[in-house]
Amino acid sequence: MKDSDCIFCKIANGEIPSKTIYEDENFRVILDLAPATKGHALILPKEHYKDLFELPENIASDVIVLAKKLATEMKEKLGCDGFNIMQNSGETAGQTVFHFHMHLIPRYKGDRQKIEWEKKEPSQEELEAVRKQIVEQ
Repeated sequence: MKDSDCIFCKIANGEIPSKTIYEDENFRVILDLAPATKGHALILPKEHYKDLFELPENIASDVIVLAKKLATEMKEKLGCDGFNIMQNSGETAGQTVFHFHMHLIPRYKGDRQKIEWEKKEPSQEELEAVRKQIVEQ
């Protein structure tokens, strides 16, 4: 299924030009127009899935295999020192385009990009309560 109003559906299916670095029957991978670092790319499924929660398991499996393949290739060709592979699901998590996509962000020593969060210090009891909430319901 494709969404005729979705910009990423249009890009993934070639209706809008992009700087494509990879394409197969299920995915198009493009360079991000507002990159965090040199080589920042987006993996876009050609079918429309709003977020991770709508993504079928077989596509989820394929996307992580593709991310590994491309990150390995890009590390060699771009000479980066590491990678952030990220996916945001939901507005609160930072998703701004509601078509599942995965970010491949090459990291370079001294690139000054930061992906961080404020670390909390929960007690063992708080951690146990969360664990129970997840596994016992």
